[in-house]
Amino acid sequence: MITWIAIFPLVTLGFFGIAPFAEDWNPVLRAFILSVVVVPVAVYLVVPQLMRIYGRMRAARR
Repeated sequence: MITWIAIFPLVTLGFFGIAPFAEDWNPVLRAFILSVVVVPVAVYLVVPQLMRIYGRMRAARR
């Protein structure tokens, strides 16, 4: 669930971010470029932050 919470907004923002200049690109190329940007941002920035927040929330419940 945490991974999805990280990925979905990034993909949505990325999709709208590249749409103005990539509308005539092949859909496979568009998906490739989007994944090249979104996956590293999610893995190295967003998911670790969400995991920290989740860990704090769990610790606070105990």
